[in-house]
Amino acid sequence: QVQLVETGGGLVQAGDSLTLSCVASGRTFSTYPMGWFRQAPGKEREFVATITSSGANIYYTDSVKGRFTISRDNAKNTVYLQMNSLKPEDTAVYYCVADVDGSWMEPRSWEHWGQGTQVTVSS
Repeated sequence: QVQLVETGGGLVQAGDSLTLSCVASGRTFSTYPMGWFRQAPGKEREFVATITSSGANIYYTDSVKGRFTISRDNAKNTVYLQMNSLKPEDTAVYYCVADVDGSWMEPRSWEHWGQGTQVTVSS
């Protein structure tokens, strides 16, 4: 079993930056992929980014490419999401996910979820 705890959400203005962190516990962190999803009010949960267990491969949804950076520190059991040039449309609850079985773009493929952290971007 894997437990995930996200931190770093908050209220920022458009154009600002924010970094989300997710600490994992329960299994050897370096053995499974990690990712981030988000869910805006009234919308379905949306894939944001994923990183493989070694960090060698990274994928982003098109809307965040060039603005968001996912990274991981296996020594600290932590995955990060650096968000730059934030836009109001980035407003959502952001979820950390771990260990995928299937398509990494599909929420149902991920085994473990954090409780979520709210990111609000004002215009």
